[in-house]
Amino acid sequence: MKDKNLEQLKREYLDVPIPKELDFVVNKALKDGSRHHRNMLKRVGKVIVSLAAAVALFTAVLNVSPAFAKTVAEVPFVGNIVKVLTFRNYIINEDTFQADINVPQIQGLANKDLENSLNEKYLLENKKLYDQFMADMEEIKKNGGGHIGIYSGYEVKTDNEVILAVARYVVNTAASSSTTIKYDTIDKQKQTLITLPSLFKEDRYVAIISENIKQQMSEQMKSDENKIYWIEFLGRELSFEPFDKIAKDQNFYINEVGNLVISFNKYEVAPGYMGTPEFIIPTEVIADILVGHQYIK
Repeated sequence: MKDKNLEQLKREYLDVPIPKELDFVVNKALKDGSRHHRNMLKRVGKVIVSLAAAVALFTAVLNVSPAFAKTVAEVPFVGNIVKVLTFRNYIINEDTFQADINVPQIQGLANKDLENSLNEKYLLENKKLYDQFMADMEEIKKNGGGHIGIYSGYEVKTDNEVILAVARYVVNTAASSSTTIKYDTIDKQKQTLITLPSLFKEDRYVAIISENIKQQMSEQMKSDENKIYWIEFLGRELSFEPFDKIAKDQNFYINEVGNLVISFNKYEVAPGYMGTPEFIIPTEVIADILVGHQYIK
């Protein structure tokens, strides 16, 4: 995607007004704070300024000194600094309407096309969440009131020399709650996005992984009566369609030790109280159909 698209999205996103309630809460907290808290804030502020100056100096030296940049690139874990930061956070706390929307931003990829496309996707996703929440809130107010909430954020699941895996979650609350999670798994060395099909030689991975997951579900239910999955189990009647197989592009990530982890959203394969189930797939189960062992150990 073109850089100007990302810049335009940034400008539009930054132009969205911050709710007045947030300014009130922040100002009130500052006014109510004790002298001790104010002094603490001053000290923290000095530390932040110092750190910012150090980062700025480091970046400047990298930009003006090719020799220094080459030296840094040869230092383990320094030349390939890829990080995930919060680009912006929206907080709305108005009576029965709560929103906490966090927009992640990836920095440090050499492949700027990939970096910009991911960041543009994150901006679009969260702008859509914000716009929809504001529209829903106004509609509910017109109809006499109610309660809605939305919470979005991210978590770095894996960050090593090869893999960066980022989870993005959205929790909607109304009469009930729902949780969805999406993952991006990046090869930091090749600067590419890893997809589930790209890990395997053939489509048989869908059936093989699905059977292993159903086996894990069955074993978990045998050992813990509080765990329930929507599969055929000991003649238990199901009120939902039983889990059959994963999608070809099923949610996944690769964990720190090189295991494939398959993830499901809330209510996808189990009752809501089970949350968002994850299943670690034993490498020996899929070893024969892996393209290679660069990622899956």
